[in-house]
Amino acid sequence: MCRLVVTVSIYRGDISAIVFGVLELAILGLLKEQDLHGYELKKRLTDTLGSLSSVSFGSLYPALGRLERAGAVAAVEVAAEDAPPAPVPMTGSIAGELAAFRATRRPSRRSGRSRKVYRITARGEEVFAELLAADNAATDDDRLFNLRLAFARFLPPDDRVGLLERRRAYLVERLARTRAARKTDRQRDLYSESLAERTTELTENDISWLDRLLAAERSSKRKAKT
Repeated sequence: MCRLVVTVSIYRGDISAIVFGVLELAILGLLKEQDLHGYELKKRLTDTLGSLSSVSFGSLYPALGRLERAGAVAAVEVAAEDAPPAPVPMTGSIAGELAAFRATRRPSRRSGRSRKVYRITARGEEVFAELLAADNAATDDDRLFNLRLAFARFLPPDDRVGLLERRRAYLVERLARTRAARKTDRQRDLYSESLAERTTELTENDISWLDRLLAAERSSKRKAKT
């Protein structure tokens, strides 16, 4: 999992800090949209990060624990009828299954059945904004860029433009390298050359797509000024 080099103090004024990464950014972004229990959060994370991310309960619950210790996320008990059912699937990870089981078996002080759901706190809103706008977040990591773009509506307009411009600059540089390599390497077979050609086309398409997004952002900015 790619790491964002962002540290957040557990308590304000405390030197203790936690390093947060892409998983925490995705969790906070999803909880910013709505409260979720662990099982549904895991499903949403897979949809957001992609099927190849392999988010397991063994990584999800430790990340939630870090966010709770930082005061960014709160776990609350809700009535069972207010929370969707969340079975504990067999993940192949004993630690992950145990964490998932414990998260759904915490006793409630109220009568009747209850479920634990997670929600973002005011502190979590601040942490999310810091992670989303982190200057050291690499624009050459496709998954990280896509994740930040998925939550770009929460960025100020100028920051959105900056995110898109940095990504575009990286793709233009990558396109130049690919074209140069194709000119100098005369020993490619049919399939290697076809792959290089497809990479070039995809990069060109991504640059055009970013140009359209940038044009839309700048148009909205001009309209806002009038």
